[in-house]
Amino acid sequence: MSVCVVGGGAWGTALAAVAARSEPVRLLLRDPTVADAINTRRENPAYLPGIALPPDIEAMLDPASALAGAAVVLLVTPAQTLRALCRTLARALSPDATLVLCSKGIERETGLFASAVVEAELPGHPVAVLSGPSFATDVAAGLPTAVTLATRDAALADALAQRLSGPAFRIYAGTDILGVEAGGALKNVLAIAAGAAAGLGLGASAQAALVTRGFVELTRLGEALGADPRTLMGLSGLGDLVLTCSGTQSRNFSYGLALGRGENLAALKLAEGVFSAGIAARLAAERGIDAPIIAAVAGILDGSLPVEGAVSALLARPLKREFETA
Repeated sequence: MSVCVVGGGAWGTALAAVAARSEPVRLLLRDPTVADAINTRRENPAYLPGIALPPDIEAMLDPASALAGAAVVLLVTPAQTLRALCRTLARALSPDATLVLCSKGIERETGLFASAVVEAELPGHPVAVLSGPSFATDVAAGLPTAVTLATRDAALADALAQRLSGPAFRIYAGTDILGVEAGGALKNVLAIAAGAAAGLGLGASAQAALVTRGFVELTRLGEALGADPRTLMGLSGLGDLVLTCSGTQSRNFSYGLALGRGENLAALKLAEGVFSAGIAARLAAERGIDAPIIAAVAGILDGSLPVEGAVSALLARPLKREFETA
């Protein structure tokens, strides 16, 4: 028993299902009702109802038992709770356990990506990040999906990609941790913008323009933060942006859609872009990066801009050449 997935939501359960098709997996979660359903009925009724799970997943509630001897630990919890989770798990982790970060976001209080948070809280552990265009229901159901896994050690990245891939779950290995994280976090903000445009009834052409120009902002800011532009053009950047802006399976798109329609937001599921927008706008401003779409989303979310006013402001920006020249 050497693989443990921490987090029993839809994405954590889906990743456990992929890994469990080749070796036994422990799934650490908090809800005893869900744990019992996974262990007895082979289903997560709270997050993936109707999808049969492999028999080699053992759902557990005790961190020490779940993590005992685990050589590879997938952390699948929201970015805003990651630091607290690291402190909870610190004593239970094996000293040489490799940590694979599977959530997308920027810590609101510090502006740090997940890898920096984990390296500060759990020093000495090899850290990898996994991201890309993937819906949990597709992955759990065994539908074809491709993602990226990056860690600073190229050989380790290759080994993890081989180990965690499945027949329909293809992992491409890389070493650009920051690029993978930047793409995963920033696309959430842009998906809110795309959803808001849809909610306002602006049409598919406006959505396409927002996604395309949003990708320009993603690449500008990602490169300014130190990402390899090739990573941003890949699965964890452009690929994930396209998927996340494609419809209501995306929580961030759904949140933007509700914003545009003026609907009640209280009952919506967690949309990580809500937490990342403000800090992304600040990071862009600090680096002199022109990111009007990201700034507009941040303004809408903090209440300083109405949705309609934000879109009007974007359309009223001065005309310019599409591509900058030297």
